[in-house]
Amino acid sequence: MDDSQQHEPQGTVEVPADGLIVLAGTPIGNMGDATARLVEWLGTADLIAAEDTRRLHRLVTALGVTVAGRVVSYHEHNEAARTADLLAQVRDGKVLLMVTDAGMPSVSDPGFRLVEAAVAAGVRVTAAPGPSAVLTALALSGLPTDRFCFEGFLPRKAGERAGRLRDLAAERRTMVFFEAPHRLEPMLRALHEAFGPDRRAAVCRELTKTYEEVLRLPLAGLLEWAEATEIRGEIAVVVAGAPDAAPSEPADHVADVAALVAGGLRLKEAVAVVAGEFHVSKRELYSAVLAARA
Repeated sequence: MDDSQQHEPQGTVEVPADGLIVLAGTPIGNMGDATARLVEWLGTADLIAAEDTRRLHRLVTALGVTVAGRVVSYHEHNEAARTADLLAQVRDGKVLLMVTDAGMPSVSDPGFRLVEAAVAAGVRVTAAPGPSAVLTALALSGLPTDRFCFEGFLPRKAGERAGRLRDLAAERRTMVFFEAPHRLEPMLRALHEAFGPDRRAAVCRELTKTYEEVLRLPLAGLLEWAEATEIRGEIAVVVAGAPDAAPSEPADHVADVAALVAGGLRLKEAVAVVAGEFHVSKRELYSAVLAARA
C-alpha cells in the first residue's frame, strides 16, 4: 500500500490529481453524532474552510482531532472574495474540507457559492454526509414526510414575511423553516394569520441537545405557548401542507364556460377546456350548462 492510500480516509473516494472539495456535516448539538468520515477528513485535509474558526476549534478539541491542514474562515461576508482563491488551491491538487457551524454546508449556510463555482470550473465535489437539522426536525414533527420543502428563514420585515406566506398558503408539501428564538412569536403569529389556527405544526427546539423539546400542536396552540414562554436555543418549525381542496361539481363551473363562450369559443370547445382544467366530466358539465340556459 502506497502513502496516498495510507493517508486517504477509509471509505471515501480516491483523491483526483486536480484536487477535491469535501462538504462534511457537523453535529447540530450532540458531539456523539460526528461521523468517522468527518473525523478523518478533519485530520487529513490540506485546507479546511470553516464558517467560524472558533467553533471549528471547539469541535476538533471535543473530537480529539489534530488538524494538519491550514484553516481559513469562509462565511457569508467573505465567501464571494475567497471562493476563487480556494478553487485555485484545489486545482493545484489540494483537498479542501468545507464545514459550517452545524449540519450540512450550503443548506441555509455557506457552501453553495463554493459548490456552484466548483461545478462551473469542473472541480470535483463530494460529501461526507452528517447531521441535518432540517431532516431531524421533519422526522420528529409527526407530520407527513413523503413530500416536503425547506423554506429557511422567513423575511424579518412583517410585510415581506406576509407576502412570502401568501405564496405558500396553497403549498401541499410539509414545510420546514428555521427561526431565531426572539423572532419565533411573531413568526408563529404570521403563520397563524396566513394558514389559519388549525393548521398542524411542530416547534423543534435544541435538537439532539440535553434540553431537546418538540411541541406538536395546531398553530393556535403553538402561538399561545410562545406568547407565554421565554424561548431559547436553536429553532426549527415544521408546518403541515395545505389540505386537499374539496372536489368541485360540474355545476360549479357553468359561469367559467359562459365566460369562454362570451370570449368567442364554441360551447363544446369551452366545455372541453373547463372540464380539463377542473377535472370534471365533460358530459355532466355540458348538461349543467344546458340546464342553466333553460
